Amino acid sequence: MNIDFFEILLLSAIQGISEFIPVSSSAHLFLISDIYNFKVQSLLTDIGLHLGSLLAIITYFNSDLANIFKNKKLLLLVTFGSAPVIFVGAILYQTNLILYLRNIEIIAWTTLIFAILLYFADKVKVKKKLDTKLGLKTVIIIGCFQILSLIPGVSRSGIVITASRFLQFDRYDSTKISFYLSIPVIAGASFLGFKDLYKESAEFNSMIIFTVFFSYFFSYFTIKYFLIFVKKFDLKLFVIYRILLSILLFGIIYF
Repeated sequence: MNIDFFEILLLSAIQGISEFIPVSSSAHLFLISDIYNFKVQSLLTDIGLHLGSLLAIITYFNSDLANIFKNKKLLLLVTFGSAPVIFVGAILYQTNLILYLRNIEIIAWTTLIFAILLYFADKVKVKKKLDTKLGLKTVIIIGCFQILSLIPGVSRSGIVITASRFLQFDRYDSTKISFYLSIPVIAGASFLGFKDLYKESAEFNSMIIFTVFFSYFFSYFTIKYFLIFVKKFDLKLFVIYRILLSILLFGIIYF
């Protein structure tokens, strides 16, 4: 198989960057792949992209993860917070209903609607801290909101940050909650991918190595610098970007 390094690099950049900021990685991967008719976009590529992001977040939060496994309460919270989207996602995936959500019109509307929600959520006054106020009821609420991320354009990180801000956590803690809950979700997506790959008896090749590496690279530095960003700035930049993207998509659809 001829490997198109440009396609792998671009898809890895989109996955690594958009997975962890509130702009929707699934929507961007779908749009770019559809526009350019990428040849390397496949089940194997998707697994490599998710695996790279998973390894990046595990590497970056290795000390936090060690504490989570020692802290039974926090481990329980992460488990319960991730369970709703994993359960519903598995159903949509196994029934192929997820395919009906992947179209440009849905992406345009969700990109706009959840930009507006993010804007108002980011105006909420901070009254809670992650270390003391993240309880079972709160994390289940956030987890239920995370189900919406199965719709392309919503953004998994975006909806978790939005829900967390509405629940009065600051931007930094909201982002950390998003990162924590992403680990089981990305791991679950990777598991489903490997399961299907086994059924198809697909061959591993050098493409998967490059995909994992580049996805890891972009994911790691996005995590690092997005955490720095949310300490200093509000989320208006992402709201503006989403609105502009939705306007562009509406133009393509309706004009």
